Amino acid sequence: MSKKVYSGISVGSRTDTGEIREHNEDSLLVKDPLFVIADGMGGHAAGEVASELAVKAFEKAEIDSLDINTLKRAVAEANIAILRGAQAGLGRMGMGTTLTAAVIEKDSVLVAQVGDSRAYIMQNGELRQVTRDHSLVEELLSSGQITEEEAVNHPNRSVITRALGIDNNIQADTYELRLHDGDRMLLCSDGLNTMLDDEEIESVLLKNPDPQAAADALVEAAKVAGGFDNITVIVININSVDAQSEAKRKRRFIRNIVAFVLVFVLLISAAIGGIYLYAQNSAFLIAENDRVVVYRGLPGDFMGLKFRWIEKTTDISVTQLSETVAGNLKNGIEVGTLDNANKIITDYENQIKKTTR
Repeated sequence: MSKKVYSGISVGSRTDTGEIREHNEDSLLVKDPLFVIADGMGGHAAGEVASELAVKAFEKAEIDSLDINTLKRAVAEANIAILRGAQAGLGRMGMGTTLTAAVIEKDSVLVAQVGDSRAYIMQNGELRQVTRDHSLVEELLSSGQITEEEAVNHPNRSVITRALGIDNNIQADTYELRLHDGDRMLLCSDGLNTMLDDEEIESVLLKNPDPQAAADALVEAAKVAGGFDNITVIVININSVDAQSEAKRKRRFIRNIVAFVLVFVLLISAAIGGIYLYAQNSAFLIAENDRVVVYRGLPGDFMGLKFRWIEKTTDISVTQLSETVAGNLKNGIEVGTLDNANKIITDYENQIKKTTR
């Protein structure tokens, strides 16, 4: 297989029969943004049929985004394809396959897994297993019945507890991870990790930064270690997702700012409209040039805008009114409606007449 370069990532892959098996029952798919490894079981003309049917189902699924429902649906369709294939005479009844699929979109990866084919991620030079094997040994290890050392050479280490083509209602485990520049993803069949431990895999990856060189080196190392099973690997280098993410975050930030400004403008416009309507039906009295003036509207301002319209300037001098009223008139006295304003002006005039008799 040759290295392939996509937007933000570069990929290397290889599948090999190994040193013992006569046939390769593994299949793989490299179709950005989707990457799949399937390890068939059931013997020649069965395991390879099962893994190929699973991969073809994923290829037809046209997965092009990080959608967990679409990914799970593809797993279900691959499972059905194997069951129907066996019924139609392809391969044989009881054939099955493991499957690990990864979908990469910008700064995230979504992984679906059934069986013991694995997904790893290398970040800052350290390799970490993402998936959890669906195997008898893994269950014994998790329950504390065996130790890590016993698991390595356990006689039932090849027994898996979940596979496509065995159960009508198979469920995949899913994992979602954040990616950064310099990260590396590794998908592999168990023909790799049963020959090399995680430290050895990590060492090979560190020595081979090119993804295709890494894929080739991993397969060769597994063969040197014994190559007891078929070996399939996909190595994915994450080259520029941080730049894409940053651009995405900037676009999102700009969109949020624009949306905020639009909402703010709409709110202000609504507020101004509401104040305008209220001011149209309101009135206040104020002292100007020693005279009591009647305004329709509101005293003061809102965001620098004044909502007032002069109705009339009366002949009433502020000095003719009580000190309390005169003081209040300096800043304006809201009186509700124009009718109320006119009534108050009449009251002022009557009071002035009484005091001047």
